[in-house]
Amino acid sequence: MDGEHQVKRKNELIMSKTASGECGHNHDATPHHHHHHHASGNIKVAFFLNVGFTIVEIAGGVVTGSTAILADAVHDLGDSFALAQAWYFEEKSGEKSSARYSYGYKRFSLLGALISTVVLLTSSLFVLAHAIPRILEPHKPDAGGMILLAIVGVMVNSIAMARLSKEGGMNAKVVALHLLEDVLGWVAVLVVAVVLYFWDIPVLDPLLAVIITLYILSGVVKNLKAMLPVFLQAVPDELDIALIIREIESMQHIHAVHHAHIWSLDGVHTVFTAHLEVDTLLDAESYMQLKERIRGLVERYGLYHSTVEIEYPGEACRNVLTA
Repeated sequence: MDGEHQVKRKNELIMSKTASGECGHNHDATPHHHHHHHASGNIKVAFFLNVGFTIVEIAGGVVTGSTAILADAVHDLGDSFALAQAWYFEEKSGEKSSARYSYGYKRFSLLGALISTVVLLTSSLFVLAHAIPRILEPHKPDAGGMILLAIVGVMVNSIAMARLSKEGGMNAKVVALHLLEDVLGWVAVLVVAVVLYFWDIPVLDPLLAVIITLYILSGVVKNLKAMLPVFLQAVPDELDIALIIREIESMQHIHAVHHAHIWSLDGVHTVFTAHLEVDTLLDAESYMQLKERIRGLVERYGLYHSTVEIEYPGEACRNVLTA
């Protein structure tokens, strides 16, 4: 029994140093290259362009009496929030985790996304409340003012999109896609404004406002459906936890797996934890072989962070809750 106790104690010492990071890397160790600063600078410029013009178009929508421009202002307001988050998190991307936020700052993006969603939902309902009555009682807006604002809108969003489209990072690419949607939205406003300038069809303005707002709301609903499972720490749709458990249980020396959990920090970075019951006391070499097999599984499934605990035969699980 003394020999078995020594082997177990030796393995516990190995585990205390290595088992909390099975994939064998520090997920905060990514170097902060100069392209982070460049991308952050371009997002910063795009943000100020977008938020500045959003203020202008809200005023312009009121002055011209165009609900379509107000609807597009809501779209740009949402993109301003998206740009602000992208700018903030691009800056944060090179920082290490802190003592308080040990997983880093990735989950903060969920809070930002939720705030953006609430703002978009509230402002969209406000636009609909003004646009729908105007369908029933059309009011002709200032078509000339609409044309001027639409041209400026296309130009501002095109400049911002052009700056970000040159970046290689996913963050910048997603924001550039948002700005492309803005450009297309302003093109639609421009077309309607030109039609209104030559023909008296005032109902087109509130109809376009409703179409733009419904498009925004469809995105809001889609984002909410994507966010809620992440907030509730659900297993990501692309991963089958039962399959992963079976794969681990098929490994040599694994008797059973319990307390297995998979959840996402932010919808992209996934965390995996589990308790592995082994069928025998493992020597150092066998333990390292098992650790390597787990590392391969983590890499194959694209898991961002993993923590496993080894339980030896007859050892009571420290957790009271059952898996």
